[in-house]
Amino acid sequence: MPEPLDLEYDIVADDYQTAGEASNNLKETLKMLGISSPICRRAAIITYEAEMNLVIHGGGGRIIANIDEDKIEIKTVDQGPGIPDVSLAIQEGYTTASDQAREMGFGAGMGLPNIKRNADIFEITTEVGKGTTLRAVINFTS
Repeated sequence: MPEPLDLEYDIVADDYQTAGEASNNLKETLKMLGISSPICRRAAIITYEAEMNLVIHGGGGRIIANIDEDKIEIKTVDQGPGIPDVSLAIQEGYTTASDQAREMGFGAGMGLPNIKRNADIFEITTEVGKGTTLRAVINFTS
C-alpha cells in the first residue's frame, strides 16, 4: 500500500469548464498507486459529485483527499450558503440547482445520495449562511 499522501484541489464556483478535473486527477493518482479499480471508481464518483456540488451550490471551495494504507478520506469545505435541511438534501431527486445548471444537464439531485452510497463513512457538517463540510471515507478492505 502507498505511503500516506495528501492531495488538495481548489474548486471555483460556476466553473463548469474545469469541473471534473479534480476527480479525474484523484482517480488517475489512485490507479498509479495500484489501488483496486472498484475503490478508484467509488472515489471518483464521490469526488466528482462533491466537486459538482462545490461548483453548483457551495460557491466554490476545496477538496482534500488523504490517502493512507487502509483508506481514503475525501473532504470538501466551502463557505457557501449551507444546507438548511440535510435529510431533505440527501433524498434522491431533491435539488436546489439553478436553471442554468439544470439546462447544462447538472443538478438532478443525485450528488449527495451518490456520495453516501459510495462511502463507508459519510458525514455532513453545515451551518446556514456559513458553509458546509462533507467527509466521505472509503476503506480499502470494504
